Amino acid sequence: MALERVAGLGLHLAALLWYLAAVHQNLQVTSGGRHLGVSSYGGHWKYLTFINMVLQTSFFGMCVLTDLLRFLPQPGKRMQHIICRMTVLQDWFFSALAFPVGFFVVMSFWLIYAYDRELVYPKFLDQIIPRWLNHAMHTLVLLLLMVELVTVPHHCPNRKGGIAVLVMFCSCYLLWVLWIYHIAAIWVYPILEVLSPFSMGVFLTIAVLITVSLYIVGEKLHHWRWGSVGSMNKLD
Repeated sequence: MALERVAGLGLHLAALLWYLAAVHQNLQVTSGGRHLGVSSYGGHWKYLTFINMVLQTSFFGMCVLTDLLRFLPQPGKRMQHIICRMTVLQDWFFSALAFPVGFFVVMSFWLIYAYDRELVYPKFLDQIIPRWLNHAMHTLVLLLLMVELVTVPHHCPNRKGGIAVLVMFCSCYLLWVLWIYHIAAIWVYPILEVLSPFSMGVFLTIAVLITVSLYIVGEKLHHWRWGSVGSMNKLD
C-alpha cells in the first residue's frame, strides 16, 4: 500500500509539474500581442483549450495535496474527515469535468483539424506556438487522463449529479462564447464564423451531447478497469 501511494504521488506530481510548465509556456509565447486572439476581449480565458489546461492543472494539484495528506502519521479524526472530503471532491472533479472536458478538447480539435485546420487552428499559429506545446494542449491531455484512469481507482459519482455538473459547465462556457460575440463582435473559433445561426445551434448542441457521452465513456471505462472499487478504499 505504501509503494502504491508513493507511485500515485509521483504520477500526480509529474503531471502537475508538466501542466504548470505547459500553462506557463502558453502564457509566454502568446504574450506581447503575437497572438491577436489572446490580445482581444476575454484573453486566454475565451479558449476552451486554455480553460481545460487550468482544469487539468487544478485536478492534479488537488491529487498531489490529497496524496501528501495521506502520508501524515496517524491522522486524527478531523484530518481523516478532511482527507475523505478532498477524495470525494477529487473523484467528482475527475469524473464530471477533467475526463470528459479533456477528452472532448482532444477529440474535437483533431477531428476539425483533420477536416480543415483553418477552422480551429490557423496555420499562422505554427509560427507562435511550438509543436510540442500544441501536443501538450491537444494530445497528451488524453494520454495523462487515461493513465490516471487505469492506475488510480476513483469513486464515480451519481450519474445524474455528475452529468448535471458537466452540463452546467458546458452551458456556462457557451454563454461566455455568446457574450464575447455580443460585446466584442468576435467568435472564439473560426468555425463559428462560417455557420448560420441554425447550424451553429445544431453544432453546439451536438458538442454538448458528445461531451455528455464522454462522461459515460469515462464511467464505463472506470467500471471496466476497477469494477465497483471506489476511491474510499484508498483511505484504508
